[in-house]
Amino acid sequence: MRLTRQTNYAIRMLMYCAANDGRLSRVPDIAKAYSVSELFLFKILQPLVENGLVETVRGRNGGVRLGKSAAAITVFDVVRVTEESFAMAECFEVDGGAECPLIDSCALNSALREALGAFFEVLAKYTIADLIKARPNVRSLLGIEELQPQLAAG
Repeated sequence: MRLTRQTNYAIRMLMYCAANDGRLSRVPDIAKAYSVSELFLFKILQPLVENGLVETVRGRNGGVRLGKSAAAITVFDVVRVTEESFAMAECFEVDGGAECPLIDSCALNSALREALGAFFEVLAKYTIADLIKARPNVRSLLGIEELQPQLAAG
């Protein structure tokens, strides 16, 4: 199975937000980090917001951040909301298998459904936090500035 470009960058956007430690992330900064268009990322943002994976803050100092903790968002959660179809073969499609005489008793259909279920099961084991922890230098790779300690007012 091949995930769409939309899913790939949705996961990357969430990874960026997670690496940004809860601070608001600006879409232009995320686009620059991944060398992708801002327009494309804004398009991806909608299903992520609608499903509570990301929240937006409007205004001059606005941006995006995770809608829940990175440890609570699985890769499967993202795939589920960004992929349009999980049809692995024509017979998986609603109208696709009508011509096949084996539609109701096909071993291939069963095998593909089992494989898809296993694929989803593995994706559900990994969280956005896991993906970030896998690369200790992820912040510098993404061009995210380190948090500066606040100086005490005196």
